[in-house]
Amino acid sequence: MNSNRRNFIRTSTLVTAAFGVFPSILRAGPANEKLTVGLIGCLGMGFSNLKAFLKQPNVECGALCDVDQNVLNERAAEVEKLQGKKPLLYTDYRKLLENKDIDAVINATPDHWHALIAINAMETGKALYTEKPLANSIQECNLMVAAQKRYKSVVQVGQWQRSDPHWKAVVDYIHAGNIGRIRSVRAWSYVGWKGSIPVVPDSVVPAGVDYDFWLGPAPKRPFNKNRFHFTFRWYWDYAGRLLADWGVHLLDYALFGMDQYVPKSVMATGGKYAFPDDAMETPDTCMAVYDFGDFGVLWDHTIGIYGANYGNRGHGVAFVGEWGTLVADRSGWEVISESTSVSAKKDFIKVPLQKGTGKGLDLHVANFIDCIKTGAKPNCDIETGAHIARISHLGNISYRLGRKVFWDPVKQEFKGDAEANKMVYANYRAPWVLPKV
Repeated sequence: MNSNRRNFIRTSTLVTAAFGVFPSILRAGPANEKLTVGLIGCLGMGFSNLKAFLKQPNVECGALCDVDQNVLNERAAEVEKLQGKKPLLYTDYRKLLENKDIDAVINATPDHWHALIAINAMETGKALYTEKPLANSIQECNLMVAAQKRYKSVVQVGQWQRSDPHWKAVVDYIHAGNIGRIRSVRAWSYVGWKGSIPVVPDSVVPAGVDYDFWLGPAPKRPFNKNRFHFTFRWYWDYAGRLLADWGVHLLDYALFGMDQYVPKSVMATGGKYAFPDDAMETPDTCMAVYDFGDFGVLWDHTIGIYGANYGNRGHGVAFVGEWGTLVADRSGWEVISESTSVSAKKDFIKVPLQKGTGKGLDLHVANFIDCIKTGAKPNCDIETGAHIARISHLGNISYRLGRKVFWDPVKQEFKGDAEANKMVYANYRAPWVLPKV
């Protein structure tokens, strides 16, 4: 075990005392018992998650919840076709959580809702499958970890690559030292399918939408369709753009592969370079450098192009070693030889593409259900999700401040930086209150 890994474990032990990380998952049930799930947030990834649950044996959807009655009705009809039984419908997630027949909850709401719903679900004894990133602030991440420790809840974070075998093979290959010393790791997401979001005026709230409830703890604002449903993620009030969206998947494996977890500093830069006058608040182009002392991790994202990274991979992680570069994405992984540099190894053998299963989400859901039955720790437990969400938030905070920041993982604050430390905290709009754990 290297000294940096020992330092991380020692640091994590101290953080455990304050925030309850590395919890034990204790809830268990009979192996043949039916699992009744409720979905909160029924568009996009939420419904994809639910369909993955319904593929599993002895799983039934008992309830759906959404603030948009139009979405709710549409999804209810789809669920009835899938399982032959219509679920109960709610527009207030708290009513769903009061339903004692619901065993597990899928939380697929916008990021600014993750913490409230997750902690409330744990309080009511529900098992929880929560979408990533874990929360929209570092403070909320820490509270969610503390809640899991208190309530002993089974919690799986939706970073489903943690259950996809080819990603585990990547980590094993790197940890075996097969490409020599690694000084640089690159993670990227190039979103070529997405273009500009035109500026549109505020408008009346669509019929059937409880917009004030959708805003919840976020600041009060007039309705604007650009801030609603999928495109919410391009506004700081509700989400952390691609660095928090794709970043938690890919940076997770960048750090996992390097067996080191806490950067010494973070510096992010970028801007609205592709679409300077469109409606997005967050940057369409960004680079963030995480310095670990003896190697660096570069996060790179852009909107509107796919780039040509390592054979036109629109997303991925690349471990750049002395003898070769391992490149991985959701399709699989390969190793490209370092052939002409001063570090090249004459007898180094490249690795052709090792294809993934394409079943990461299904495997992740199966793992969660198994953990409910057995009490085992899920593949992406809450501390794993919390840590990488914090890493993403560090990059976002650096970007928004326009300068390098230095993080203290024991104190869970920035070193000597009052301005940055204000951005650690969540600011809830009344009457919503940050839960106390």
